[in-house]
Amino acid sequence: MLLFQKRFHDGIASGAIDLTFRTWARPHVKAGGRYRCHPIGVVEVESIERVTLESITDRDAVRSGFGDREELLAYMAQVQGNGDREVFRIEFRYGGDGDRVSVALETDMSDEDIEAIAEKLARHDARSAHGAWTSETLELIRRHPQVAASKLAAMVGREKLAFKADVVKLKKLGLTQSFEVGYEISPRGLEWLRRRKKRKPVKSGR
Repeated sequence: MLLFQKRFHDGIASGAIDLTFRTWARPHVKAGGRYRCHPIGVVEVESIERVTLESITDRDAVRSGFGDREELLAYMAQVQGNGDREVFRIEFRYGGDGDRVSVALETDMSDEDIEAIAEKLARHDARSAHGAWTSETLELIRRHPQVAASKLAAMVGREKLAFKADVVKLKKLGLTQSFEVGYEISPRGLEWLRRRKKRKPVKSGR
């Protein structure tokens, strides 16, 4: 996973920042990997290599969102630390929202919104050949974030592909979001879980 402070988010989203340096004991990402960078979306790693601090240039610093090399090195020492860990140079590009739907970050929901989600989940349960699954799957993902789909499916005795297809249905409602490995409940999904037991069916008035 790649984490960035809030001050770098706009630069990443605009493409102005496409490089980062990390001091790790071992690589935490791989070339070709796609990683969720909350809350702005996905970054796609194009390359990762071991380097030395001496090899870092002013141009590298600017691409990383800093004014010059000295500012970047000071940040690395303060925030990441050095010690005996290695330095990794990571080139990446912004991949947009990835496969997350836009409403996944929206938590300001009316009672009508809550009821609409409940009705859609109920329809998914009713149409399923293997019985009601939506609540079980949401709770499973909440308890086991970023766990491989194959392991999640095995926990509930389901086949992986069918399980993943069902999670896509939850994702389309903005309730979950995907990571390089596994899933998490989205901010919208967490709000839904919080309010579902308190909800009262909304009369349509028709």
